[in-house]
Amino acid sequence: MLNLNSTIDMDVKTFLRWWGHELSFLVPEKIRQLLSEPQGFIIVSAEKQQLTLTYQLGEQVELLATLARDMTAVEQYKDLLATDERLSKAKVILRLSAQDAIEKELALPIAAKENLHQVVAYEMDRYTPFKADQVYFAVQKLPKKLNNDPDQLKVQLVLTPKTTLNTLYTDVNTLGIVPLIADYEGVANDIAHSNDSYNLLPAHLRPEVSKISRIIHTILISSVFLLLVAVIVMPVWLESQSVDALTQKVKKLEKEANSIKALQLETAALMEETQRLLNEKTATPSMLTLLNSLSILMKDDTRLAYLQYADGQLQIQGESPAASTLISVLEDSELFNNAAFASPVTQDSITKQEHFQITVEPTKPATKADTDVK
Repeated sequence: MLNLNSTIDMDVKTFLRWWGHELSFLVPEKIRQLLSEPQGFIIVSAEKQQLTLTYQLGEQVELLATLARDMTAVEQYKDLLATDERLSKAKVILRLSAQDAIEKELALPIAAKENLHQVVAYEMDRYTPFKADQVYFAVQKLPKKLNNDPDQLKVQLVLTPKTTLNTLYTDVNTLGIVPLIADYEGVANDIAHSNDSYNLLPAHLRPEVSKISRIIHTILISSVFLLLVAVIVMPVWLESQSVDALTQKVKKLEKEANSIKALQLETAALMEETQRLLNEKTATPSMLTLLNSLSILMKDDTRLAYLQYADGQLQIQGESPAASTLISVLEDSELFNNAAFASPVTQDSITKQEHFQITVEPTKPATKADTDVK
């Protein structure tokens, strides 16, 4: 089952080297040839009193010469350089035999990975017959697939006695050969992946690398890297800018749409209110029509003293010799409905007239269109 609590151990340097190697395939072949001219390797191996020189370029391996470890080999190597121009550009690897170096796998605590070289140097006399100041050594972490214990770190220790390597270095240097790397044939470096190589040569025996060429190489690699990043990032950045611009336009349009919607709602509310007022106004006849109708309906012996229209009701007060007949008169009219006495009818003892107070609801008379609908 997948353990989500496990720690991810990532070698950043190894990842960047791998990434750079993969990105190099994106560079056109002609540009790669200009930036890095193919270089071969001269592999110098020592056997007893002889030095064997082998030239290797990719998968091609060619035996150059076998030289004696004395001064007679100086002229032979010079003649070899003069006749083969490849050798002047080649890098030199000093490869130790099983007689000159040993290799051993070690299992260390996982905490030792932070100071791997110091830990091995401190425990050198426990792992080997030598002390740390007697040997040149290199330590490499082994692939994780070879280590099943998560609490342990498996490493490969390669070492050679200082006297052995110093003597061999002096012999090849006398010939005019300056080795760049020293390794052990039992665990030889992979030339195709030189970034992962180990080196038994101490710092004081390694040749100085030209700072100018290193700076130029770094600048060229950085330029290619920046161009690749630009090719990847620029389209994304431009798309992002376009999206931002469209987002701003959408926000502006949304704001305008919201303003228009608010105006539409306000207009609809005003129209609704206007329609309501119109409906209320046309729901009942005008006051002039009501007064004209009352003057026609009321007989000459009936006198109106008070008239008020409020809340959809018309209230009339006055005197009449037969007030009870007024209810039927008003009900028979198309303009009035629900006529009723608002208070008891009283009779004046002197004039014999009946005092009345009537409430009635004015109604709009049916039009021809209403009659047709019915």
